[in-house]
Amino acid sequence: MQKEFFRNIFYLFFPLLLGSIVGLIISSSLDYGPLLKPPLSPPGYIFPIAWSILYLLMGISYFLFKKSNNPDDDESIIYYSQLVVNLLWSIFFFVLKWRLFTILWTILLLGLVIYLLYLFYQKYKPSFYLNIPYLLWLIYATYLTIGVYFLNN
Repeated sequence: MQKEFFRNIFYLFFPLLLGSIVGLIISSSLDYGPLLKPPLSPPGYIFPIAWSILYLLMGISYFLFKKSNNPDDDESIIYYSQLVVNLLWSIFFFVLKWRLFTILWTILLLGLVIYLLYLFYQKYKPSFYLNIPYLLWLIYATYLTIGVYFLNN
């Protein structure tokens, strides 16, 4: 029982924990303020709020999926792969300043998330619906990434 409780907590909060760790890693390298930004860019303080919500939704969706299904390896591999790709984006963009590369990286992330949503839709629709805000935010983030690259190079 206790082991199951900790496993459930892990599934729920793992994305948020990793996102927080990456946030600490990149905090001294953030340069969003002085960058030229495309129209409809949010103020910098919106990002940690939005990502915290999205990471929680991601964790809840995977937790519910695991609880309601016996997932194939495909779902777990894609879920954790997109999470790693997501987390590395911030390091590539802010720490390494690989702005052009992050455009391609974002497209990879979008592909992984779309495929994950397809898998969730097939087996457990609530997990699919919980990730719609994530997909929409990634589309918006792709726009921002492309805009920042072209306006600052």
